[in-house]
Amino acid sequence: MQISNVNDVKIYNLSCGKSLPEWLSDRKKRALQKQDVDVRRRIELIQDFDMPTVSTNLKVSRNGQYILATGTYKPRVRCYDSYQLSLKFERCLDSEVVKFDILSEDYSKIIFLQCDRYVEFHSQHGRYYRTRIPKFGRDFSYHYPSCDLYFIGASSEVYRLNLEQGRFLSSLQTDASENNVCDINQVHHLFATGTKEGKVECWDPRTRNRVGMLDCALGSIIADAEIDGLPSVSALKFNGALHMAVGTSTGQVLLYDLRSNHPLIVKDHQYGLPIKSIQFHDPLELIISADSRIMKMWNKDTGKIFTSIEPEHDLNDVCLYPNSGMLFTANEAPKMSIYYIPALGPAPRWCSFLDNLTEELEENPESTVYDDYKFVTRTDLENLGLTHLIGSPLLRAYMHGFFIDIRLYHKVKAMVNPFAYEEYRKEKIRQKIEETRAQRVQVKKLPKVNKELALKLFEEEEEQQSTLRKKNQKNMPSILSDDRFKVMFENPDFQVDEESEEFRLLNPLVSKISEKRKKKIKILEQLEAQGQEEDEEPEGKPSDAESSETSDDERGWVEEVRKQHKLLRQEEKVKRQEKLKEDQKTTLKPQFYEIKAGEEFRSFQDTAKKQKLMKKTLEDRLKAEEKLETLNISDTAVGSKQLTFTLKKSEQLKKRQEAQRQHQEERKKLRRSAGHLKSKPKGRIFSRR
Repeated sequence: MQISNVNDVKIYNLSCGKSLPEWLSDRKKRALQKQDVDVRRRIELIQDFDMPTVSTNLKVSRNGQYILATGTYKPRVRCYDSYQLSLKFERCLDSEVVKFDILSEDYSKIIFLQCDRYVEFHSQHGRYYRTRIPKFGRDFSYHYPSCDLYFIGASSEVYRLNLEQGRFLSSLQTDASENNVCDINQVHHLFATGTKEGKVECWDPRTRNRVGMLDCALGSIIADAEIDGLPSVSALKFNGALHMAVGTSTGQVLLYDLRSNHPLIVKDHQYGLPIKSIQFHDPLELIISADSRIMKMWNKDTGKIFTSIEPEHDLNDVCLYPNSGMLFTANEAPKMSIYYIPALGPAPRWCSFLDNLTEELEENPESTVYDDYKFVTRTDLENLGLTHLIGSPLLRAYMHGFFIDIRLYHKVKAMVNPFAYEEYRKEKIRQKIEETRAQRVQVKKLPKVNKELALKLFEEEEEQQSTLRKKNQKNMPSILSDDRFKVMFENPDFQVDEESEEFRLLNPLVSKISEKRKKKIKILEQLEAQGQEEDEEPEGKPSDAESSETSDDERGWVEEVRKQHKLLRQEEKVKRQEKLKEDQKTTLKPQFYEIKAGEEFRSFQDTAKKQKLMKKTLEDRLKAEEKLETLNISDTAVGSKQLTFTLKKSEQLKKRQEAQRQHQEERKKLRRSAGHLKSKPKGRIFSRR
């Protein structure tokens, strides 16, 4: 049993612990219980309360005796008898169950909506009847007064199947493209369906007309909330005659009064995951909403959190046992979880011993924190000479080390190191001396790489600290103290190249400032070598002189930029002259070109002619085309001119046309011969043996 305390509410996880595999024999299970302490101490409230792979849905019968669960793989349904605390029966199905419901007081009448559009009706002996709906179903509800089953799914229609007549009735036409969930109010039998567009449509089963519509997509938008897309309705639940809770795909739960189109309260799960289940707890006026990651219990009037459960595996469904504080969850894991919360209500009648057990645990709480123990590693044991105690009751193995009694640890440490007090005294004296030294002016140690950048950061940090002290604000972390930028001041590959073109253009006044910093760096290096303290003004200049220099720097900004541009142009000219000299020295070798097979050699004068022709005007080019008889100019009636170009046929094009003509003649001969054969009388081709 695992106990957690969230918001001063104790939650008991009754399914926590090791689960034994099904293929183990009873003899091996008993042997494991004797050997393993975790298996022996676990509480198995309901025997074999798990699935082979994943559990999807959970329901409790109306008499409270049977608990039904569906899961995979293979698709199956399991029925547990709560009075016997064991599995009653198990049935395998043809496909996975999307939704199921219990129509009778016990397990004698069950309906399964499967993922392959089939609807199965089961009785006590097994499958009774099977039918199919036109579209893939997602949810269904049963209307008891008229014996109608309402199926919704990947369609705008709501299919009605009457169980008394045994036939489908005319369907209801909604305005949505797809419907996700549906529910029927047990007081006035109002049928509601949640759509993909984020709306809830309400229908009256007596008149089969729509009586209202709620736009939950707009109501779910909270101030300062980021919206990725249009929220659709993923969960729907009625409570009493007037209240209805709607869960959206973006993780909000909206509580409505049917007399108003605005939500009374909007609760956000803060995870952005679709709401999968909504349950009402009337005695404490709570709403239990769950997505795949967390299950929250909150007050429906104020929205204040009562408690929450965050399991290890993703949630698929939540089932609240009626009139109790017990919860069942279907998870993305073989084991189905059982939670008992005494603050919600008493334990069910079939497990009333849980109340006595929890009361005893509250009276005698076990200390889970190891206050009287010291955690040591194997190296610590070797230093203390206690490796021979490994495996004995004096050492309790935990993770990568051991827990040892704190009294034994102090005794052994005093015996191994009798001069520990002297070392402690020296350490304290050293700390006191360092505290007094910190008040004096300290010499800054510059790194080996990027010294000027480090000095610039030191100066900026001092200015920032002085401004923050005036404004009484907190200091921001520096780059020099950040481990992420540590390599920049250690690895010479990250050295800033001040001679590069980009650096010089971005920092035109860097020459004057760098000279000052170089002087400072020399002084700091001398102070480090001599062990002297750094003066407040190492350059020996008053603050007024520095302020005047900064103003001169601002005035000479434009001049410095011009100088840098001139220098860069001169450098480019020098580089061009060097390239020209290199080109003159190099001698070009003749290059040979290979002509491909099937191509004719044309002189290099053709390319020269084409280039000359391209340089001429359009009029000169047209005259040249007329001389070659490839252009024909004719005047039209309107007054504009018409140009027609004729391309000269090459020899390759002539060969292709000749080949096509021969191919067509051969095909004509074949067609003639085939027509001659068809005109002959048919005879037997194959003879029987």
